[in-house]
Amino acid sequence: MDKMRIDKGDWLVVCDGRKALILENLGDEMFPNLHTREVHEQPNPATSAQGTDAPGRLHAATGGVRSSAEQTDWHDEAERAFLRSLAGRLDAAVNSGETTALTMVASPRALGMIRADYSEVMRKALRGEVGKDLVKLPVYEIEKQLLLSGAAK
Repeated sequence: MDKMRIDKGDWLVVCDGRKALILENLGDEMFPNLHTREVHEQPNPATSAQGTDAPGRLHAATGGVRSSAEQTDWHDEAERAFLRSLAGRLDAAVNSGETTALTMVASPRALGMIRADYSEVMRKALRGEVGKDLVKLPVYEIEKQLLLSGAAK
């Protein structure tokens, strides 16, 4: 497995549906030195704490058939909104020249959610994606897991 490549000034974005770490490589490709540039967090309580209504009921136009409608998953909606805003921040950073390349590291579920919000400019700047949930680890451990151990590109 090849070692992940991250050049000086590149960003490594480690996130899930509640927290995002934007790390910048202040070292070089041979000796990466990741430093925290930004931390974004969103408190996201369980759906039961966010919505208390019972599921809705639907009535058929004809006959006496009734069915229930699925309750909105507010927890899931909050995660989607958080990832959408993160994608907007990253797009602004690439457009303004704060960074020219970035790598996304997120759980497979979060990667699936945020991909829909990538702009064309961000897609071009995207150097790779890693499907791992590392957001709760300290920065030195993230560096060790991804850059030194040789995570997939």
